Amino acid sequence: MPAIAIEASGLTKWFGADETKTIAVRDFSFQANFGEMLFVVGPSGSGKTTLLSMISGILRPNSGTVKIEDVEIWSLSSNDIADFRLRKIGFVFQDYHLFPRLTTAENVAIPLILQGRKWDEAIEEGRKNLEIVGLKNRADLPPVKLSGGEQQRVAIARAIVSRPDIMIFDEPTASLDGDTGRSIVAFVRDSLLNEKRSIILVTHDDRILSFADRTLNMQDGRIVSIQQAKAHEE
Repeated sequence: MPAIAIEASGLTKWFGADETKTIAVRDFSFQANFGEMLFVVGPSGSGKTTLLSMISGILRPNSGTVKIEDVEIWSLSSNDIADFRLRKIGFVFQDYHLFPRLTTAENVAIPLILQGRKWDEAIEEGRKNLEIVGLKNRADLPPVKLSGGEQQRVAIARAIVSRPDIMIFDEPTASLDGDTGRSIVAFVRDSLLNEKRSIILVTHDDRILSFADRTLNMQDGRIVSIQQAKAHEE
């Protein structure tokens, strides 16, 4: 049996109250395992991003629990959740969230700087992680000088710089053409997935679904099906 990386139970999240109340995620339970790439798919408004935010310690659920490596994250204080997220979770946002006035190496180094690492050491680690994603020669450029695919790789380098056990991707191919998007997901699977890491990826992109180990289908805040992969892309 694979080791469990994330175990969510009874997650529910709503916004508003009374007649304006909208339930985004309803009594949602699932687990993600180490060594697997789990995709979450579903139509817009089905609760995918809300789910990601709850399991990554960004958005507090109204009810339910999230255990990461047997730590119930929502029982922690706000400061401890932030620290746990910084050490254990690498989050790659849909729009990259890169700082335009920083170089790519400085962008990648941000998590280490937040952890208290010395500036020069953090930047050097940033450069090493850019090399991992194939951007060694882009370290001193600002994000505006990079293509969309390159900016996505910078975001990935920043997500892995702390060597997190959990990696979460929110629509990583949304702003990319088909070939670039597939190459990004192939890189993530081939280079970043291992027996000590779990990767969760939300997507609308049918062209990359064959990279998943399991696909969790959401609708109206609930799981409607879970599909096990038959084979993967080479």
